[in-house]
Amino acid sequence: MTDPVGKIPSELDQLPDRDAEETAEWAASLDAVTKAAGPHRAAYLMRRTLQHAEGAGLALPKLLETDYVNTIPTSSEPAIDGDEEMERRITAWNRWNAAAMVTRGAKHGVGGHIATFASAAWLYETGFNHFFKGKESGDAAGSGDQLYIQGHASPGIYARAFLDGRLTEAHLDNFRQESGGNGLPSYPHPRRLPWLWEFPTVSMGLGPLSAIYQARFNRYLTNRGIKDVSASHVWAFLGDGEMDEPESTAALALAAREGLDNLTFVINCNLQRLDGPVRANFKIVQELEAQFRGAGWNVVKSLWGNAWDELFALDTDGALVRRLREVPDAQVQTYQTRDAAYIRQDFFGSHPSLVAMGQTLSDDKILECFHLSRGGHEPRKVYAAYKAAVEFKGAPTVILAQTVKGFTLGEGFASKNANHQMKKLSTDEFKNMRDLLDLPISDAQFVDGVVPYGHPGVDSPEVRYLQERRAALGGPAPARRVQPLAPLPAPAEKAFAAFDKGSGAQSMATTMAFVRLVKDLIRDKETGKRWVPIVPDEARTFGMESLFPSLGIYSPKGQTYEPVDRDQLMYYKEAVNGQILNEGITEAGSMADFIAASSAYSTHGEAMIPFYIFYSMFGWQRTADQMWQLGDQLGRGFLVGATAGRTTLTGEGLQHADGHSPVIAATNPAALTYDPAFAYEVAAIVKEGLRRMYGEAAEGEDQNVFYYLTVYNEPMPQPAKPAGIDEGIIKGLYRFNTAESAGLSLPANASRIQLMSSGTAIHWALEAQKLLAAEWGVGADVWSATSWTELRRDALEADAALLRGEEQVPYVRKALEGVESPVLAVSDYMRQVPDQIAQWVEQDWSSLGADGFGLSDTRDAARRHFGVDAQSIVVAALAQLARRGEVPASAVKEARERYGL
Repeated sequence: MTDPVGKIPSELDQLPDRDAEETAEWAASLDAVTKAAGPHRAAYLMRRTLQHAEGAGLALPKLLETDYVNTIPTSSEPAIDGDEEMERRITAWNRWNAAAMVTRGAKHGVGGHIATFASAAWLYETGFNHFFKGKESGDAAGSGDQLYIQGHASPGIYARAFLDGRLTEAHLDNFRQESGGNGLPSYPHPRRLPWLWEFPTVSMGLGPLSAIYQARFNRYLTNRGIKDVSASHVWAFLGDGEMDEPESTAALALAAREGLDNLTFVINCNLQRLDGPVRANFKIVQELEAQFRGAGWNVVKSLWGNAWDELFALDTDGALVRRLREVPDAQVQTYQTRDAAYIRQDFFGSHPSLVAMGQTLSDDKILECFHLSRGGHEPRKVYAAYKAAVEFKGAPTVILAQTVKGFTLGEGFASKNANHQMKKLSTDEFKNMRDLLDLPISDAQFVDGVVPYGHPGVDSPEVRYLQERRAALGGPAPARRVQPLAPLPAPAEKAFAAFDKGSGAQSMATTMAFVRLVKDLIRDKETGKRWVPIVPDEARTFGMESLFPSLGIYSPKGQTYEPVDRDQLMYYKEAVNGQILNEGITEAGSMADFIAASSAYSTHGEAMIPFYIFYSMFGWQRTADQMWQLGDQLGRGFLVGATAGRTTLTGEGLQHADGHSPVIAATNPAALTYDPAFAYEVAAIVKEGLRRMYGEAAEGEDQNVFYYLTVYNEPMPQPAKPAGIDEGIIKGLYRFNTAESAGLSLPANASRIQLMSSGTAIHWALEAQKLLAAEWGVGADVWSATSWTELRRDALEADAALLRGEEQVPYVRKALEGVESPVLAVSDYMRQVPDQIAQWVEQDWSSLGADGFGLSDTRDAARRHFGVDAQSIVVAALAQLARRGEVPASAVKEARERYGL
């Protein structure tokens, strides 16, 4: 049987129809309404029916879009709990000072952004006056709400802090001028202004992603019994253009899946990105609505101001609503800059009923609607949207607020494509703005053409009102506070000392050594619960499955199924109070987890110890921007690049072969990068990291750092820990053995070379040490370089000290003091990694590394390919000694031929 011509196959065709005649009657009724009243009436009835069905609890798919109108009708708006006129005056002062600050700074050429806050002022001010809880809030003490401020809106936040008395005119005049120590950073930046900013957000896309995982981490803390932060709400302020960043929408499904109703996105839909319209030929609000609704979010649209109510009342056949939906964003932007005659012709002239409507409207009314009346510019609209968001339960909310970019800044700014790059207003433009905002600033206050700051006075009604509102909400915001926390007690020494004896005949990869260490540390009664294990899937690859049944994988729903491996010892266990964050295949999400956990000491006054373990190739390379964000946010914890190195991951090929993560990590000032060779080194580094970040830090020591350890999946015998090397492990270099201590026989007056290596490369160096002695009569000492980067930083500090007139010798030079033989460095990374320290090594220097792309093969073949295996090290050592005349040049050729190189 074939389908009738034109019939579209439907999934309903395979479901039983208990009464086909009734179904046909419903369809016929719809056809009749369409014929009699038109398709728009039929569509309206269908939508009303679906809305009624949803309210009745029927399980039906939701529509992804609604009309281009406000979600909350004017008649349903709640009254604002406050003095609206007072709040208008406060907002006017803040608008003025934000623009003045940037304009005054323009003479120094430091730039700044004016238009963003001008469009979003009421979105922030309404929140500060009524919704954003401070750190002393009674139900969220010590935490408050978490505010992710849009980076380009920072001048408005500074202006409010100035009105509040937290900043002075001198501060504002040092906007973007920080080198003197009393400046304001361009954007939200905790490292530069740590008492104000909690979250760095100007790297677009990272703010929304981080906000989702912060809201999720708040639930994690509550469900695990660490701290009840259920009253904290996360607010993320975003631009509609920013939503193009893939990270902006990467975790929408997670937020809906876990019902994060403690999260609100506020998207400032001014229809402009940095250089033009966001969706010139389309409608960004409708696109975002469909995207968020499809992901399971509650969507609140606040598009039109009260002036539009009259127009909607005149729209008896829906022509106005249809026209609003069909006009592309770029044309809406054009209406903002054109006169009433143009709007009357272009907008109202498209349909007979709109022509009639336009004839009833004055030019002033048309201009009021199209130039001024936007939902994001009216506090009642914003208040209604925020109240709906915080009261909605079961899902996160996104507020789509339509605004005009450059609002109140005058015709030269409003909706102009170039306004993101426009850094100042003229004196006349400021005077026009003053008149529009009704501010008591006289012409005489413009001295030599410099715009004055405005302030109503520290005892003015405006300032008192602002401070009273913030006191009622729990203190100033935004605000970052680091509560005095007692250092975490050091774990029992036994956990670290377990690796000092080595592994004997048993082989162990350093990845497994790290996992075993953490497993023991998590058992600690004092600090064990504070560990936050994070893994982007493949936990079994890293040998972490043993943690599943004991710690549990965090899930707000617990485990609603019987796991397929329930009868196994290490079964897959999920729990509401689970400790492991097993994120699935998302390095970006895992890093956002890490950032939230790493800064919990300041956000919530709870020190947490996150460790995030990942394929080293897919950590820094994919999410280095988030690692920078982590440093900006003063986060602490352990990043662990597992299956590290270019040659240790057999068969995986160039896309999995990490030969450069330490290079990327070295660019991050907050990252302490280590490439440990042995299990006892891993233990020593973790022990030191816990002391420095969470324990008793030394005087002048920065605790706001994080550690990056590269660990390997290559099982190797783990030696016992030599005596007296702890300082060297932490500083970055120590001599592991000499040819003599290794028991090697050497001729009298044998030539000597120093083999400096890191990570898994030390095993090739040890093999080369034996070959050099047995086959070439050359003595080699083997050094473990646990951190090339820390050696370099120490040397750079020594250089800086010399320029200050202080005598300071780099540690690498001290360690090699008295060594007269040359140094050959080798690692499983590109030569750039060990070459970081070359200029401070006084001895003859040479290096080997795995430069170039990776390849699929065995470890031995890959190492031969890159010229870093033991035999290649021998040939390089002989070549270096031959250049010095310490071995015959013929030995190099002989060695190449013997080893088939």
